[in-house]
Order: sequence, then structure tokens, then C-alpha cells
Amino acid sequence: MLTAGVDLAAEPAGTAIALIGWDSSGARLREVIHPAGDDAVVKAVVQAGKTGIDCPLGWPDEFVAFVGAHRSGPAPGAEVVTDRAWRRRLAWRHTDEVVREQTGLIPLSVSADRIGHTAMRCAAVQAQLARADRPVDRSGRGPVAEVYPAASLKVWGMPWSGYKTPKNRVALGAIVDHLGQLAPWLELGVHEELCRRSDHVLDAVIAALTARAVALGHASQPGDKELATARTEGWIAIPTAPLKAFAPAATGSYHRRS
Repeated sequence: MLTAGVDLAAEPAGTAIALIGWDSSGARLREVIHPAGDDAVVKAVVQAGKTGIDCPLGWPDEFVAFVGAHRSGPAPGAEVVTDRAWRRRLAWRHTDEVVREQTGLIPLSVSADRIGHTAMRCAAVQAQLARADRPVDRSGRGPVAEVYPAASLKVWGMPWSGYKTPKNRVALGAIVDHLGQLAPWLELGVHEELCRRSDHVLDAVIAALTARAVALGHASQPGDKELATARTEGWIAIPTAPLKAFAPAATGSYHRRS
């Protein structure tokens, strides 16, 4: 099996892709692509059995409806802009609120933060994937799942903050060290040094590991009442099992204990 992880940015320079191969003996980081353009992202999704993308796959339904209504004239509800709860429903998706509740982390708002630029690129990538016969189900049930590396790191008991930008190489190295302890079956090989230098590459690796969790059914999924919303807004897959559950040799025994 091959899983891919994409740390998507608005521009290729900040985008990284990690491809992890899985077999009976373990897992190996086969390839790292950084920087990465749209063609490389599409190719990775086509190649992989499951891909984790670190980027919102959609916008809040209420935000989309509000903007559409505002285009035609005064939007319903706009007179209550001082209502924090009303603005919050426009700024954050249902899945963001679930992540906040389950992990204490607050994802960036795709409506109100700079990550919206990245989401625009992601929307274009989704269109390209549809043309490549890899349509994206934003609930995570198709070839792509939305992931949040910080949440995965926190759930797995690793340092999850303070490692962004190349200036924080000590923090990056600490995460790689923890990863080696918790997942000794994962071979980073010649790419280990790059993981210690680039938070984009490291996030792509964590995204690929989270894709493995999704593929094995060890990640959060929307319930029946949440599915319709997840398919328009997106759904962040949070691992529900420790890293050791994803080791090829341990997968069967973990399933038997579950």
C-alpha cells in the first residue's frame, strides 16, 4: 500500500508531498517532493491508495450562503454582526468545532484567515482530480482525506506546536526523535535530515501517516447526521488509535483486540 501526505500552501514553494510505502516488514518514506506544483499533487493522489491533505477542502455552508446572499443585496443576518456566535458560524466549519471539542486545538478559519488562499488552490486541485477520475469526497470516504498534522501529533503524544518555520530546528528534531521512538518501523532513510529542516516536509509525513489511519478505519468519521455537511464543508480526520497500530506487523493483532 502507498499513502501520500500533502502539506498544501498557496504556492508550490511552501508545498511538500511525502509518499510512504507499506509492506509486511514495515514502512518506508519513498519520496519527498518539495516544492510541489499542482501536477505533482494530482499525481500523488492518483498513485496512492489514500492521501491526506493538510488544507480545508471546503468552506462553512453558512458562510457560502451568506456571501451568495450578500452579492444580491443586504444579506439576512448581517445586521447582527456584533453577535460573536453568528460570526463564528460563518468563520468555522462543523468539523473545526469538532476538532476544537476533541483536541482543544483551534483550526485556522478558512473564511477569515490567510489559509483561505490555500483553500482556493485546493479547490482547483479538486477540480483537476475530478478530471483525472479521482473525484474528492470531502467527508474523507474517497481517495483524499482532510488532515490536521497538529491534531495528529497531539493525539499521538508528540510535540505539536512551536516547530513551524526553519528557525525552529530544535523543535523539528524533537518531533522526528519522538517519531523514531513511537514508530521504529518507519524508515525515513535519506529524507530524515530534510524532515529535521523543513516543517513542510515533516507535516507531509504526518499527513501520510494520518492517511494510513484513515485507510485502516482508525480515524474519526462524520456520523450519519453530519455526513451531508461534511461532504460540502470537509471533514478533518483525527487518528483514533496510537501509532503502533499502523505498523504492518501489528495491524492484524490490533484489529483483533478492538
